[in-house]
Amino acid sequence: MSNDTQGLSTRRKFLGMAGMMGAGAVLASCANGASNQPPINTKPNLDATIFNFALNLEYLEAAFYLAAVGRLEALDAAGGDSSKVILPAGFTGKGGVAIPGLSTNVRNLAEEIAEDELAHVKVIRSVLGKAAVDQPTIDLSGSFVAAGKAASDGKIANFNPYANELFFLHGAFIFEDVGVTAYKGAARLLVDDKEGGNLENAAGILAVEAYHSGAIRHALYLRRDEQAVAGLTVTQVVQAISNLRDAVDGPTDIDQGIVPANNPSYLRASASNLVPTDVNGIAFSRTPRQVANIVLLDTTGTAVKGGFFPDGLKGDFSKIGLV
Repeated sequence: MSNDTQGLSTRRKFLGMAGMMGAGAVLASCANGASNQPPINTKPNLDATIFNFALNLEYLEAAFYLAAVGRLEALDAAGGDSSKVILPAGFTGKGGVAIPGLSTNVRNLAEEIAEDELAHVKVIRSVLGKAAVDQPTIDLSGSFVAAGKAASDGKIANFNPYANELFFLHGAFIFEDVGVTAYKGAARLLVDDKEGGNLENAAGILAVEAYHSGAIRHALYLRRDEQAVAGLTVTQVVQAISNLRDAVDGPTDIDQGIVPANNPSYLRASASNLVPTDVNGIAFSRTPRQVANIVLLDTTGTAVKGGFFPDGLKGDFSKIGLV
């Protein structure tokens, strides 16, 4: 099967039939009323709503990585809008002008992740069709400044993830773990669990986000003892970002840095912590509200705009806990 044919087949399966795009219950078949048949599934079909929420996050990640490698304009051809991306002064993220001083290894990693995130935008928009939300305004400048100050008690005054390679890796760390927990948390809400359906495809995207997260965490771990900024090591900045995410996503402690220090006792003190899990080795989940708290940099649990989305997310997400 050609790549084009295979991609078309995947898009047709992804989100199921057009009739499943709206709200409503999905009934499991119950042949002849046999008592051993699966029960009727009365869970409301919010699949399109969930994937539109995910699409907002994919716009954000695609914009971040594409700008890092000087390819932000590629977002336009995928249905995004590069003119709605706010970047630090003096950095356009276009025309092949990447972050200064990127090593070959990190440049290659950034290019690969950018392609994955761009593909996620394309496929989700394709299967949602007219139901797909437009790209919201994305702030990759002031939001990072605010996050840097909040994470470091003001020690990092003007954090710019496009200033150099190390800052870029720290910026990427802010997103990647969140994407994994977002897809994990949304899985239980999805209705279409048939072969090639929404649940399977969401699991596939979750796996890709987990690969990205592990790669970024490993890159930072290899530089863990370097001085990052303001007298803080890489390990300390990563831990500060982790602490910030924990502080804004609600009372549940589900975030971890790249070393076991200051983390749960079930982690071996002499080991790395490249894969953040619970005591059973299972990845954490976040609800849509918890995810929104992080990307909106919201400590109240009620904000509808701010942080990376200064004008808010695009779409109606009241049915999944956002108003």
